[in-house]
Amino acid sequence: MNTTLTRLASAAALSAFLTGSALAQGALQTLSVMTIDTTTLQSGYRASKVIGANVINEANEVVGKIDDLIIAPSDKVPFAIISVGGFLGVGTKYVVVQASLLEIKNNTITLPGATKEALKGLPSYTYAK
Repeated sequence: MNTTLTRLASAAALSAFLTGSALAQGALQTLSVMTIDTTTLQSGYRASKVIGANVINEANEVVGKIDDLIIAPSDKVPFAIISVGGFLGVGTKYVVVQASLLEIKNNTITLPGATKEALKGLPSYTYAK
C-alpha cells in the first residue's frame, strides 16, 4: 500500500513538473517553422566572408570595404556598413547602405553608381556602444 501511494505521488509530481514548466512561462508560445531549400543557402554568401570584402563600382574602382552587416530590429532589413577612405583606420568614415543595393557576382561585391566621393557625402555612421 505504501509503495502504491509513493508511486502515485511520484507520478503526480512528475506530471505536475512536466506540465508546470510550460505554464510557468506565461502565455503559450508557438513556433512557425518553414521549409528552407538548403541548396539555395549553399549558393549564398556567409556574413563572415562578406565582412572585410572590397566594394567596387562598375568601373572596377574600389570605393570602400564592408565593415559590418546589421539587421534592423524593427523591420529585419539588413544594412551594410561600409568604410570609406582613411588609412589603417585613421580618417575612415563609416556609411550605411541597404544590403539589397549590393550586387554579388563571382565573389565580387559591386555597388552600382557608387564613387568614393558619393559615399563620403553620405551621413556618417557611428556604432552604438
